Amino acid sequence: MFKLTNLVRPNIRGMKPYSSARDEFKGEASIFIDANENSLGSMAASQHYNRYPDPHQKALKTKIAQIKEVRPEQIFLGNGSDEAIDLLIRLVCQPGHDQILAFGPTYGMYEVSANLNDIELRQVKLDADFQLTRNMLQGQIHSETKIVFICSPNNPSGNLINRSTIEYILQSFNGLVVIDEAYIDFSSEESWTKHLIEFPNLVVLQTFSKAWGMAALRLGMAFASEEIISFLDKIKPPYNINEATQEIALQALQSTERLQDMIQEIKENRSILIKELKKLTVVKKVYPSDANFILVEVTDANAIYKYLLQAGIVVRNRTNQPGCYNCMRISVGTKAENEKLVKTLKYFNL
Repeated sequence: MFKLTNLVRPNIRGMKPYSSARDEFKGEASIFIDANENSLGSMAASQHYNRYPDPHQKALKTKIAQIKEVRPEQIFLGNGSDEAIDLLIRLVCQPGHDQILAFGPTYGMYEVSANLNDIELRQVKLDADFQLTRNMLQGQIHSETKIVFICSPNNPSGNLINRSTIEYILQSFNGLVVIDEAYIDFSSEESWTKHLIEFPNLVVLQTFSKAWGMAALRLGMAFASEEIISFLDKIKPPYNINEATQEIALQALQSTERLQDMIQEIKENRSILIKELKKLTVVKKVYPSDANFILVEVTDANAIYKYLLQAGIVVRNRTNQPGCYNCMRISVGTKAENEKLVKTLKYFNL
């Protein structure tokens, strides 16, 4: 049976978090001379940037909660999803002892964060269709395994991971199960955030970098039980989300209609690009995608990558990733960008 307090590192359970000036103050006031800020204003665009941001991002979380149909207490906001990945590992994994499990090829930051925290990463290779089955889990989860990371839709393959397999892991594993849904907005499948109450060990990662088009702001989301979120808030830096990011994100959350229009256009462009790529002689296989990118097997990934660079087109060469020999990951661009890519590939080796 999953019990978070048994999983959290002992030194963190009794740890006293940093108490910022904004944490200690409660109520209303007109004069703030408690945080050693510059009371004369700011050299930046907005005069109120001289004040520290809300460390709990209350207004932003309230709006996100409405859109995602969760409670504000179930939301953690980080400096990209990468901060949540790092903090989750720090929360439950003892350096030099514990391990995490992931399924490759997949997002590289799981490995980076594991290495940074001196945690072993066990990576199970996905099958030829980049899918995960129960049989592949046999003997892979040990007493030292504290987190299972599942990227769905997966990066770089673009496919959703079998829901029944994920559900099996959630039910049978007493550690944290982190489902990275950075690309879920481009899929027709519902988010795992709908199952937070059902699975107390579930953590769902999402981001404003992809569908929302705010990669430069570095704003990621983690959804989990109130208990898990409270621990993440306990160990995060006090002001990890700056004021400008909170303001811009709040403005963007007022435009959900435009978001849906952009998502639909990207999905339409994806369908057209897949169709056109399949016609090319240099393309051997186009994998199905539920993301805003496509994994494409070509005749010679290294040569084609260099050829495209010379034409001013940058794609991601994934040939060295497990199961991705001679594969390139191609983001869905604008209609004009996709047309130029296809036209350029037609003339390779001609």
